[in-house]
Amino acid sequence: MNLRTIRRGGLKRLLLAGAVGLAALSVSALSAQPVKGGAITVATIGEPPTLDPMISTADLVSILTQHVFETLYTFDAKWNLTPLLAEKLPEISPDGLVYTIALRQGIKFHDGSDMDASDVLASLERWTAAASRGKMASRVIAGIDAPDARTVRITLKQPYAPLTALLAMTNSAAVILPKEKIEPVLKEFVGTGPYQLKARVPDQYIQLTRFDGYRQRAGEPDGYGGARKQYADEIRFVPVANANTRAEAAAAGQFDYVDSLPVEAMGKLEGSRSEAVLLKPFGWPRLVLNTKAGIMSNLAARRAVQLALNEEDMLYAAFGNKDFYKLNGDLYPEGYPWATSLGGKVYNQGDAAGAKKLLDEAGIKDRKIRILTSQQYEFHYKMALVAAEYLKAAGFTVDMQVVDWATLTQRRQNPAVWDIFITHSVFLPEPALIDFPSRDAPGWWDTPRRAQVMDAFNQARTQEERVKRWADVQQAVYDEVPFVKVGDFNALAARSPALQGFTPSAWPYFWNAWKAAARP
Repeated sequence: MNLRTIRRGGLKRLLLAGAVGLAALSVSALSAQPVKGGAITVATIGEPPTLDPMISTADLVSILTQHVFETLYTFDAKWNLTPLLAEKLPEISPDGLVYTIALRQGIKFHDGSDMDASDVLASLERWTAAASRGKMASRVIAGIDAPDARTVRITLKQPYAPLTALLAMTNSAAVILPKEKIEPVLKEFVGTGPYQLKARVPDQYIQLTRFDGYRQRAGEPDGYGGARKQYADEIRFVPVANANTRAEAAAAGQFDYVDSLPVEAMGKLEGSRSEAVLLKPFGWPRLVLNTKAGIMSNLAARRAVQLALNEEDMLYAAFGNKDFYKLNGDLYPEGYPWATSLGGKVYNQGDAAGAKKLLDEAGIKDRKIRILTSQQYEFHYKMALVAAEYLKAAGFTVDMQVVDWATLTQRRQNPAVWDIFITHSVFLPEPALIDFPSRDAPGWWDTPRRAQVMDAFNQARTQEERVKRWADVQQAVYDEVPFVKVGDFNALAARSPALQGFTPSAWPYFWNAWKAAARP
């Protein structure tokens, strides 16, 4: 992922800036030396539905909770796996069935208790029972045990290449909790992270404060890995649900960081008190189809949706400028080993007549589609409006249900109340981390073909074989239509010039960052 941070200026300069790293920025009136103390304020897209990262795949939950909870592994600046609470990467037996994980010593939870293998064991047991990614892994896990207080061992039924990456993911996350605090529904949010939960005032703020008992890794910061330095006393996350309000707040310099801005905000940031942050390429929006219940459980109906949509119009409505999106029906863009050229045959068809013919031939009488979306991600909403018109032209009746993001993430868990919802993902280094392969993620794609291609992909032992098998997974997606990819897009955010040490990232984090002091 090429992450660019841009000084104040127009879109033209933004796009010509090249690979400008944050270290290249200088603000002459501010000190570039780390400053300890103060509060970093962050405007988010809304109120998180939960603070339990095991049970949610929402990016908003990840952004907040990664400061509080930690996993055994994480990703460095090049998206390589790196240890976090584990001492080192796992030792894997020659047959690929046994993962032995040595744990770091001297790690404390926010309640003052010491972390040991019993906490890790209890946490992984909860993860495999409650988290969609954990449930996916549990199908190949024969057992998890703790040979001693410093070691955890995972034994598999068959080789499973994505396991370490799943243990590193920040949503539906295998976070480590004190065993005494583990419950089906968490009442206390106690982790090992650099910041701890101090207060949550719904719809006003979530306040995190420095955990003085934190033990960071040795060395320098490296993406999500390496040292996590605690410069700020406090990080305060403020929900700002309206995208235009976030843009105005960014222009006024009201927050140190403002997440998820609409493209139109670029003009407001010119000459303002904030700087634009462009993440390019960032990710891919998609329409998730409910394969478990309702009209979308019919394959013909799903193929009709796929055929009816014009993704180019959806992208233009959402972003309005081709510099912020790219037509691409494949699940990964060029530059990733997982990129293919398979999606073009079913992508961007806009064939209303052909879609209606599919519905007629399948004998589908009730053609009502409930589309679940939210204006908090404004580009989701704009894409939904365009999709609705193309679906109406194909003979569907559309019920647009516009709710806040927290409600959407809760409602999508119930297959009885929706047919399509809109979401997005960042481009992840390991395809198994995308939530769609899970039979337990909303959409519930669960067919013999899905099982066949996913098992072959997950059991492949070499990168060459995995790339080949991933093409088979993508073809199954295009044939069985558990979701429809809209395209590739770039994301826009904003930051204060005073926010230093911050590295733009898919899930922005604020350890290692500080508020620069004005020079005398």
